[in-house]
Amino acid sequence: MDVVNRLVEEKPLVIFTRSSCCISHSVNATDKQYGANATIYQLDEMSNGQEIDKALQRLALRPSIPAVFVGQKLVGGAKEIISLQVQGILTPLLKEAGAIWL
Repeated sequence: MDVVNRLVEEKPLVIFTRSSCCISHSVNATDKQYGANATIYQLDEMSNGQEIDKALQRLALRPSIPAVFVGQKLVGGAKEIISLQVQGILTPLLKEAGAIWL
């Protein structure tokens, strides 16, 4: 868990992905639509990627990828991001975290 906390520390928007995951690409594209500059960690390209994936699974995130943190808080995966977008909550959430400046 500490490794995940260190990676999201002081960053407004963090997305954990895998380079081969098309759902992750969709989440990244959605956040870019808002002008958000996310810190993206490709777990399959990191030496400790499996350790991070296991830590995300311990957070009860199934599937564990993509995992989106806004303002150092786990928001969830693709389903949760789309739900927040549909509800009109995503923009205020990103603004509050300092991920966008609208």
